[in-house]
Amino acid sequence: MDRLRRSALSLGLLIAVLGLATGPVLATPQETITVASTTSTEQSGLFKDLLPKFTLASGISVKVVALGTGQALDAARRGDADVALVHDTTAEEKFVSEGWSTKRYPVMYNDFVLVGPKDDPAGAAGASVVEALRKIAAAKASFVSRGDRSGTHTAELRYWNETGLDLGAVRGDWYKDVGQGMGPALNTASASNAYLLTDRGIWLSFKNRGDLKILVEGDKRLFNQYGVMLVNPEKHPHVKAKAGQAFIDWLVSTPGQNAIAAYRIGGEQLFFPNAGAR
Repeated sequence: MDRLRRSALSLGLLIAVLGLATGPVLATPQETITVASTTSTEQSGLFKDLLPKFTLASGISVKVVALGTGQALDAARRGDADVALVHDTTAEEKFVSEGWSTKRYPVMYNDFVLVGPKDDPAGAAGASVVEALRKIAAAKASFVSRGDRSGTHTAELRYWNETGLDLGAVRGDWYKDVGQGMGPALNTASASNAYLLTDRGIWLSFKNRGDLKILVEGDKRLFNQYGVMLVNPEKHPHVKAKAGQAFIDWLVSTPGQNAIAAYRIGGEQLFFPNAGAR
């Protein structure tokens, strides 16, 4: 009887040990990586939805530093992040060419939209984004710019350049450069009934719209691609390369891409996975 009791106890201890070894490891993150990313991925709620799924699958937790794209890339250059997920393809390719990363991975896309007052004093509705900006400048209608070197701000400046106007020469009190993220810029535009370029993801999640509505959308120029890059550990040896690459691999995998596609607000899809894009 004692032998049986000892055997049962030994078996119980073995099961307990195995349970500790193979049990809820994934539920308790063993490592944390830092991702420098855009305010759009954070403020749209995408990361809040995605990251627990990645942590459950990998046991790796993610700390997000949400900044404009330019600032996010600067943080990555300083070694203040393990991964950068941003939306300015030209800047991303430059980041790689300078050796700060060895590879850029396309992840997903959405689009920019031009929002403005429902009464549309500049008559921008239905125009191309370039023609809409020309009309806004001609009418000296209130326009809010992020002015923060973000991917959205870079796109806005690119569209202004395509108008053929010298923004430095034509801008006046009607053009408000707030130097802040998308949320504060949207709040400023809502409060002043102004025009603004925003990405659709944050617009769909934005509640304080006031009298603003989408006036320009669907222009092929408004395509908004996101890419992700591991910070080169040869530049910063402290970078958590293995865990950071695991995050990237998950984002571009079928489970990660499906999770991106499944994220919706009010039944509307905010981001569209395209890891196979160039």
